[in-house]
Amino acid sequence: MTTLRIGQVAKAVGLSVETIRYYEQRGLLPQPGRSESGYRIYTERSIQVLVFICRSKGLGFSLQEIKELLDLQRMPEADSATVKGLVEDKIQLINAKLAELSELKQNLSTLSSLCDGVGPAEQCPILDFLSTGTEAGACHHK
Repeated sequence: MTTLRIGQVAKAVGLSVETIRYYEQRGLLPQPGRSESGYRIYTERSIQVLVFICRSKGLGFSLQEIKELLDLQRMPEADSATVKGLVEDKIQLINAKLAELSELKQNLSTLSSLCDGVGPAEQCPILDFLSTGTEAGACHHK
């Protein structure tokens, strides 16, 4: 079995040593063994887990969700319906965020149309709207 030091693993997967240690602390990556001189020693499996984490993060999964996926991968009795359910939940969350972003874009477009961009800022209808607002309870941000 080939063993690697943390620097070699970091280079292989394109992560910093600190990030790898953080994933260990969060329980995503099992604590590595130690060499006689006290260095952490990793295996090819460590690289596979880190690639899994990076790909999952790239798809928008949180570290907690990634931990759940890794746990499912390690459980022989787990079924793929549970994994698919986590992915479907993420899709629903993204759809909700897309709807929010679409509404935000529309509101900003409407706000932008109030101003022709000519004249001093103190007379800008956008700033006037933001200052006075035409709606009651103007603080609806999340």
